[in-house]
Amino acid sequence: MSAREQILARIRSAQVPAPATGIRRDYSHVREHDDRLALFVARVQDYKATVIRTPPDGVAAAVAKCLVDARQVVIPPGFDPSWVPEGLDIVGDQPPLSASELDGVDAVLTCAMVGIAETGTIVLDHTAGMGRRTLTLVPDMHVCVLTADQVVGDVPEAVARLSASVKSGRPLTWISGGSATVDIELSRVEGVHGPRTLRVVLVEPSTT
Repeated sequence: MSAREQILARIRSAQVPAPATGIRRDYSHVREHDDRLALFVARVQDYKATVIRTPPDGVAAAVAKCLVDARQVVIPPGFDPSWVPEGLDIVGDQPPLSASELDGVDAVLTCAMVGIAETGTIVLDHTAGMGRRTLTLVPDMHVCVLTADQVVGDVPEAVARLSASVKSGRPLTWISGGSATVDIELSRVEGVHGPRTLRVVLVEPSTT
């Protein structure tokens, strides 16, 4: 037996068979917070993003406030039309806009799949109302509407909610504030890898 064969034989004998049970996904749990929504808002604002809290009948007005300085707005198919304020210059994405066309649009308006209170993160799985990934990566502003029941305590809870999306092979976009990076001299640059501005509309149940 050659030296090569001896080495390979030792490697094979040292290998441990993988468990037959597959990947465990029972690590998810629920973390209780005194005020889950307040924590989510605080975490999102830590990323220099804007949050507007509103009852269901005030969503369109809140969205209009977020888009006050935007001229053209992309809205993906499936977005709730009752959340769209009047007077917007809406740009459709059918047929799909090119990257250069999207770069000329001021903002994109989407909903989301889940929000995470612990980290202030918003997750999109790009189903109805969220559009394809490019829509939320190219325009300079992203306005996202999220309902209170979509906000969970921590990442394991979010992973549990996203299990169906993962199993179906859908892409996931995790957003924690506007896009930013810092170079070796600690100079912060915003808008490098995605929208530099994130504005969130959080829809809460009416108290009346």
